[in-house]
Amino acid sequence: MDTLLYTVAQVRAIERAAAGRLEPGELMRRAGEAASAYALELLGGLPTGIVLVLAGPGNNGGDALEVAANLANLGARVEVVHLPGAAPSFETQRALARAQASRARFVPAFTAGRQHCLVVDGLFGIGLARPLAGRARALAGQVSGMACAVLALDVPSGLDADTGAVVGPDGVAVRATHTITFLGNKPGLHTGDGCDHAGRVHVDRLGTEGLHDETAQARLNGTPLFGPLLAPRRRNTHKGSFGDVAVLGGARGMAGAAMLATRAALFAGAGRVFAAALEPGLGVDPLQPEIMVRDAAGFAFAGRTVVAGPGLGDSSVAAGLLARVIDTDGPLLLDADALNLAAASADLQQRVRGRAGPVVVTPHPLEAARLLGVTAAIVQADRLEHARELAARLDAVVILKGAGSVVARPDGEVALNTTGNPGLASGGTGDVLAGLCGALLAQGWPAWEAALGGAWLHGAAADRLVDGGIGPIGLTAGELPRAIRAELNALAQQRAS
Repeated sequence: MDTLLYTVAQVRAIERAAAGRLEPGELMRRAGEAASAYALELLGGLPTGIVLVLAGPGNNGGDALEVAANLANLGARVEVVHLPGAAPSFETQRALARAQASRARFVPAFTAGRQHCLVVDGLFGIGLARPLAGRARALAGQVSGMACAVLALDVPSGLDADTGAVVGPDGVAVRATHTITFLGNKPGLHTGDGCDHAGRVHVDRLGTEGLHDETAQARLNGTPLFGPLLAPRRRNTHKGSFGDVAVLGGARGMAGAAMLATRAALFAGAGRVFAAALEPGLGVDPLQPEIMVRDAAGFAFAGRTVVAGPGLGDSSVAAGLLARVIDTDGPLLLDADALNLAAASADLQQRVRGRAGPVVVTPHPLEAARLLGVTAAIVQADRLEHARELAARLDAVVILKGAGSVVARPDGEVALNTTGNPGLASGGTGDVLAGLCGALLAQGWPAWEAALGGAWLHGAAADRLVDGGIGPIGLTAGELPRAIRAELNALAQQRAS
């Protein structure tokens, strides 16, 4: 997988550079060949069923027509539904002539059935600016309900390649099982709605590797970005070697959130873990007595990594304690109620910006929206841009949670997380992520790598559980810490070998 991610504007620049060096129509021909080869790979060879090709009016439709001609000329049974445009490009006109001269059948409509073995979606590509409408909208809905594989060309029709949002407030998009994307990988295929619509993504640069002068400011998260910090532990160590984590939270009725965060920190390798609770309650975690429970009011936070927010509440006492931990100079992670308190206080936000120590914040979309003064829908409409804005505003590393979590730092660099599954859409999993990242910070990881590693390990632990038959339906936050420990040790062992 090509891990660098390019915006539509950057891809257009690459396309222009390539067009200046190649014969007219060469890029479309290469795209058609690449997609045809990938289609045959998915089908395991020349199919006996019908390949349905949906070709729109633009160059994306031209790519689809090239695929139709190629597969038909190889002997496949191909049906084409073509939506003509008013002024097709020269390349698209030539692709249409090729398809019409082949054995492909042009049909006005189709009835989904078992005879279809593959759908090729070439209705609209990265240039789509309006919601799908009319026949295109109907076709997108019809195709998304089919039982066979659906291969999208460049981007599923109706999906914004930059943001991962379906175009339009009431828009629809093709739900593909696979996407072959051209010239460069695109962020919208890996976050938000893109996670449900793009399926498995395959990148083909169409022979333009030397023309990528554009600098990608986004990439896919993965172990190469943080793996070097997972060195095997030396034998001559002690608990002080791996740092202290203190979780500030646990107001009345919300002790569970703090417990989940502290257990995650414990299983992620922190040397000592404290629950600095507003309501200490029993004074012990009966399942993990290694966790030391203290009264937050008198706790010494200095010199420790602080995870503030799980079950913190919104009281004036909570706000005072939060201000106190922000004013320390050690690593700090803000989550949940700490973010809501900061959103309501310009003073707390200024304190965060002015900290000398590293800061990681882990909002879900609504928490991010409160901090930015917008709605959650606006945040979700462009997850990358709003994660960047929040990182710059707080001078912190941000993990904007959700499908394809966005990890952003103040200089604008972002990474999209690729691990995880719907099992994480349940209460308490965010508390586990907070404790995990806190443990990595306590072990000396820089904020950027701690956020990348935390997001990846959190999702990988959920994937491990699902692979073992636990979830995704009914997967609980309390099951994650042990799976996180297993993932951490597996990666450390790989580094050692």
